Amino acid sequence: MDLQERLAQLTPEQRRKLAAKLADAKKAKADEADVVMDFTLFFFSANGRDTGGDPYGLLLEAARFGDGHGFKAIWTPERHFGDFGGLYPNPTVLAAALAMVTKRMQLRAGSLVLPLHHPIRVAEDWSVIDNLSGGRAAISFATGWHTHDYVIDPAAFRDRRETLFRHIEVVRRLWSGERVTLPGVDGAPTPAATLPRPVQDTLPIWVTATSPATWERAGAIGANILTALIAMEADQLGELVRRYRQTRAKHGHDPRKGVVSLMLHTYIGDDREAVKNLVRDPMKRYLSQYLDQFRAMGDPAGDSRDEDTLLGFAFERYFRDRSLMGTVEGCAATIRRMQALGVDEVACLLDFGLDRDTVMAGLARLNDLRQAFAPGASGSAHDLAPSMSENP
Repeated sequence: MDLQERLAQLTPEQRRKLAAKLADAKKAKADEADVVMDFTLFFFSANGRDTGGDPYGLLLEAARFGDGHGFKAIWTPERHFGDFGGLYPNPTVLAAALAMVTKRMQLRAGSLVLPLHHPIRVAEDWSVIDNLSGGRAAISFATGWHTHDYVIDPAAFRDRRETLFRHIEVVRRLWSGERVTLPGVDGAPTPAATLPRPVQDTLPIWVTATSPATWERAGAIGANILTALIAMEADQLGELVRRYRQTRAKHGHDPRKGVVSLMLHTYIGDDREAVKNLVRDPMKRYLSQYLDQFRAMGDPAGDSRDEDTLLGFAFERYFRDRSLMGTVEGCAATIRRMQALGVDEVACLLDFGLDRDTVMAGLARLNDLRQAFAPGASGSAHDLAPSMSENP
C-alpha cells in the first residue's frame, strides 16, 4: 500500500491529528534553523603590569575589527589595584577613546562599580561619551565585591547593594533631563541637572548579576543582565533567565525586551585539539590570577595545596562547556544551547592571555560564527553541525 492509499483510509480525526503533528514538526525545525544570537567583544583580564610598548593596542585593533564586521558592542571593565584586569581602571576613559576609532558598535562599561561613583559624574561623563559616539553609550552597573577596591570610598562598602539601585535611579532621572535634589554643603538640599544633554533619550542599562536576588531586582527596574557561568550550572542559568523575565512582566516591563548578555572566554580555530593545546596554559594562568583576588582578601577558598591539579580541572570544565573555545562547528552547538536557555547575546572575552596576533586571527573565525547566527542567515547556523571529533 503506497502513501496516498494509506492517507485515503484515515478518518477525519486521524487526518486532523496528523496535520497538527506535521505543523508542529515544521515549526520546530524552522525555530531551530532560525536561531539568532548577537555577538559582542569583551575585555577584562589583561595584566596590568604588561605595559611594554602598546598596552591598549589589542583593545583598539579588536574594536576596529568588530566595528567593521557587525559585532554589536564592546565592553570595558572597571578594575583596581591588581594585575588581574589592571589595564582597566576606568571604562569611561576607554569608552571615550573607543568613540574615536569606531562608528557603529555600542560602547559599554562592563562593569562600572556604581557605589564608588557619584551619580552626577556618571550621568555627565557618559553623556559626553554619548555625544562623542553619536548615541552609542551604554553601561552595566555592578556593586563590586573586592574590599580592596573600596579603599576609594570605604564607607560605601557596607550598603553597596542598596546604593547600586538607588544610584541607578538617580542616573536615569538625570539622563532624562530631570532636575534632581541631592545633599549639598552641610547637607542642604541642592537641585542639580546635568549637561551636556545626551543624544539618546534613554541610557541603555545592564546590571551585572550572579545572585538570584540581583537578577530579580534588575528585572524589577527593567534593566538588562550581564552574567557569566562562574558559579552556576547551565540549568541554573536557564532558571535565572526564566525568573528574570517573570519579574520584568510582574513590574510592567516587556519580558521579551530584557537582554541577557553572557560572558564566555573565546578563541576559535580550525582544529579543536590544536585550540585546546593553545589556550590551556593562558587559561590556567588566568584562573590562577582569578584565585589571587581571593588570596588578597585572606579568603582560604583561594588556597590549594595542589593548585596545578585544581587549575587543570577548572580548565577542562571551562573548555568543555563554559566557553567559545574550539572550532566554529563546536562553538555553534554551544551558541544553540545558550539560546535555548534564554541568552540573547554572548560577550566574547578575548584578552585572557593569548598574544595580539593570535587573538586577531581567532577574531576572523569568530566572525564566521557570528555571521551564521545573524538575522537572515538563511538557516546557516542550523547547518553548522559538530563533526564526530567535537565534544561541545
